[in-house]
Amino acid sequence: MNTLLTAGIVLAAIIVLILLVFMAKFFSLWLQALFSRANVSIFQLIGMRLRKVPPQVIVEARILSCKAGLPVDTNLLEAHYLSRGNVLRVIQALIAANKANIKLDFKEAAAIDLAGRNVLEAVQMSVNPKVIETPKVSAVALDGIQLHAITRITVRASIQKLVGGAGEETVVARVGEGIVSSIGSAQSHKEVLENPNMISKKVLASGLDAGTAFEILSIDIADVDVGQNIGAILETDRAEADKKIAQAKAEERRAMAYAAEQEMKAKVMEMKAKLVEAEAQIPMAMASALRDGKLGVMDYYNLKNIEADTQMRKEIGNAPEAK
Repeated sequence: MNTLLTAGIVLAAIIVLILLVFMAKFFSLWLQALFSRANVSIFQLIGMRLRKVPPQVIVEARILSCKAGLPVDTNLLEAHYLSRGNVLRVIQALIAANKANIKLDFKEAAAIDLAGRNVLEAVQMSVNPKVIETPKVSAVALDGIQLHAITRITVRASIQKLVGGAGEETVVARVGEGIVSSIGSAQSHKEVLENPNMISKKVLASGLDAGTAFEILSIDIADVDVGQNIGAILETDRAEADKKIAQAKAEERRAMAYAAEQEMKAKVMEMKAKLVEAEAQIPMAMASALRDGKLGVMDYYNLKNIEADTQMRKEIGNAPEAK
């Protein structure tokens, strides 16, 4: 019996010792929360450690919220941390929003943080608008002259639209599209150079911030440069294309004419060959006619005389004239 009692006492001592070690480990945090009136018990701290939640972070966030008059329950802070959220940044955002009279509660701030957006930066941007400079946007006026424009967009974050709203890239893309449309509808590039404000007014009136997490306050034209004469380049390219088409058609006609010429030469050669063949048969025909009595000897000599006379006339006609 004494042995069992001794073992029980030892076991109780070990448990008490373990509890004392845990309490000693979290005593400073508990004391810090106690004097800050943040109301975090030792058992809550031990539970945080068992749940693998850093007590230091939760206690600091709890104290910060209580001191700012915006107390947040430790269970909400733990749940946000376990959801891989940034607890301190959410609390700082709540305090900044409260100081700036911006309506924001912990649930909204936690949702914005878990959505991957920097909620503190969003609150700061609501108070101090951000200037976004767009890259160089090129567009062509109706007279064919290209213009390069750079704009600066002043935006303010809209807390209520941060969850599900489009980001800065969408705003920049929409503004670029508006610049291209504005310059493209101008009758002359000189109108844009004389009054660059026409671009910003038209783009700003288009409601480009719809569906985004921002409110566009102003669009200012930072720089406008004249680029190439796109109209002249296109006309030159078209003329060059027409020239190549005409050259191709001329080459086609030349090839067809050459083919027709070669075909005609082939026909002439064929006719000459047939003529030579026919002339070769004349002596045989004349011999046959003489033999059959169809051609007399005198007729034959008369034919020879005519051939000789014809040959003499050709030679006389081809002889050069005496100077």
